[in-house]
Amino acid sequence: MLECNRGKPVSTALSAKLTNLLAQWIATSCRPISVVEDDGLELVLQTATGDSSYKLSARRTIMRRIHDQHATEKAAKDKKMSEASCVALTGDHWTSVNNDYLGVTVHFIDASWELHSFALGGFDGALAKCRKVVGHFKHSPANSDELNVQQASLGQVQEPLVQDVSTRWNSTLEMLQRVRRNRDALHTVLSQQKQNLALPTNAEYEKLAKLAELLEPCRFITELLGGNKYVSCSVVLPALCHLQHVMKISDDDPAYIARFKAAFTKDLNQRREKINLEWLKVATTLDPRFKDLKCLPRAERELVWAKLSELVKGEETALQPLREENSEPPKKKTALLLMDSDSDSETPEDNAVERYKVEHSASLDQCPLKWWSEHTAVYGKMSLIARKYLGTPATTVPCERLFSLAGHIVQKRRASLSPENVNKLVCLSDWWKKEK
Repeated sequence: MLECNRGKPVSTALSAKLTNLLAQWIATSCRPISVVEDDGLELVLQTATGDSSYKLSARRTIMRRIHDQHATEKAAKDKKMSEASCVALTGDHWTSVNNDYLGVTVHFIDASWELHSFALGGFDGALAKCRKVVGHFKHSPANSDELNVQQASLGQVQEPLVQDVSTRWNSTLEMLQRVRRNRDALHTVLSQQKQNLALPTNAEYEKLAKLAELLEPCRFITELLGGNKYVSCSVVLPALCHLQHVMKISDDDPAYIARFKAAFTKDLNQRREKINLEWLKVATTLDPRFKDLKCLPRAERELVWAKLSELVKGEETALQPLREENSEPPKKKTALLLMDSDSDSETPEDNAVERYKVEHSASLDQCPLKWWSEHTAVYGKMSLIARKYLGTPATTVPCERLFSLAGHIVQKRRASLSPENVNKLVCLSDWWKKEK
């Protein structure tokens, strides 16, 4: 909170605080640097501080503050990454007005099991009708107002229609649901306007209802894999298994539904062939919610458990955090000194996989990271492997979100921004928003 300073000039300390807050606001909210030349903003701050002589900082000063803040935040992020035993990266390429950029995000689980993630068809005719109807109301405020009146008269929620966009997930489902919910209101308004605009027929509405029913599981999966909260790659195979089950063709399916399911399944299988199945199988096994491996054929399950056993035996040394040269020997090596030369005793790590395998699965609403944080002492070095695999994101969505963020920063009026400044502004906005 800014202290009221009526009648007194702004102190040096308060002026510096205002400059830092302006820089932080500009970076976080993707405002143009030129905002500091806005007379209205300067008047607001003069009124708030009670100092009519207060002047906004120059653009160059604000940029210096942004660079300083970026350096501070970057140092903190670098420290966290240096302490991680392993990290996962997602990357994507995008083009702005004048330059090309590569966005990169990093993901890892720290020693306290806290996650860190930051920036470094049969329906075409009916769908076409929906799009035209939606466009009629979306492009005219007067038409939208008439629709709102009809929604109110019918006792419905006054909601705008949604236009589907090929690059926006679930937008087709949302468009269908809103058109169907407002079917009567749309019919009344179009009839009153005597518009030669065809709404879907009763038969087409039935088709759209079935399409919405099929798309609802897809919404669940896309929101699960691309949600704001972090999702590990361990959910990918169970999610694909769920979709394949939903899309199985039954004898009761109409021909157009059967065609849709067949096309969907074919596309899903083609995408499945391009993913790293071996990595995903191990990640799924290390997720205590899915370690029963019901998403895999029975013949593959034992092979995955054998692979996990090999990882525990072969990578336990490589996965240990770096130690100082004079640090005490690992507990396992120390324990060997206490054994007789002909001892065949097992260390806790030797049967960790078997113990994990027979332990009860976690509930679906339980956080796997919390589960592992509570069982790290029980499973020892196996938990390090879990941290590596569960720290990998399910999709590149975290990186793709940088595109929309960068779109607010790199605009025609700001086309002269250097790539270095774009990078700093994107990173600062991403870092600060995730800390809230």
